[in-house]
Amino acid sequence: MTRSVPPVSVGDHSIGSHNALVTLIEYGDYECPYCGEAYPVLKAVQQAMGMRLRFVFRNFPLVDMHPHALRAAEFAEAAAIEGQFWAAHDLLYEHQNALDDESLIVYGDRLGLSRVGLLAAFEGSVDAKIRTDFSGGVYGGVNGTPCLFINGARYDGPRDVDSLVAVLDQMARTSA
Repeated sequence: MTRSVPPVSVGDHSIGSHNALVTLIEYGDYECPYCGEAYPVLKAVQQAMGMRLRFVFRNFPLVDMHPHALRAAEFAEAAAIEGQFWAAHDLLYEHQNALDDESLIVYGDRLGLSRVGLLAAFEGSVDAKIRTDFSGGVYGGVNGTPCLFINGARYDGPRDVDSLVAVLDQMARTSA
């Protein structure tokens, strides 16, 4: 583990207790196939760790490689404004092959999102949040996705469920 990222703040999307012994931060891109592969692994890790883990997602859209990544991040941030971030996050990863504007509008309807709010996000109303996430990742040395940090320090080890849970368990024991 090496470089660090900005500490978790109230502006971050997190699930789990803010008093959890371990915080796992993912810098992700909704269109990235590697993030798509990591999605079920990270869900299983969250399940296995329970209340000992706080999971944080930060946007890191790789727009040069993924043409729909920014729009998907805007969709997720529009959903966050309406208290639907995690539902949107999951929906985007579960439908990674359909992130065009028309699909995002359908997903917004499915989640009951305000069409006005969603269109405002597509016109840039949430871009400052995305830039903040992205620049924090750059500061921490993120150069691809998914990029994981445990308690603020970059983690480049194995990314299977058992390996991640073992590392997180160890971190929880040393943090207790």
